[in-house]
Amino acid sequence: MQATAYTYDSETRTGSVLLDDGTPLPFDAAAFDAGGLRLLRPGQRVRIEVEQEPGEGDARRIVLITLQTL
Repeated sequence: MQATAYTYDSETRTGSVLLDDGTPLPFDAAAFDAGGLRLLRPGQRVRIEVEQEPGEGDARRIVLITLQTL
């Protein structure tokens, strides 16, 4: 799935993305580290992998975030 980087805190390695429909979705340090990134700037296109949160209805959690390449 593709999204756009919205926020990023380099100290905690956490932030959020905006899905193409405008929905914000946060990511944690584990998802950031899984993608092997060192830095993320707001506005960059990213590829994300999500999984459903167990017992949370339709809640989703980002498990991997990488830069979108052509």
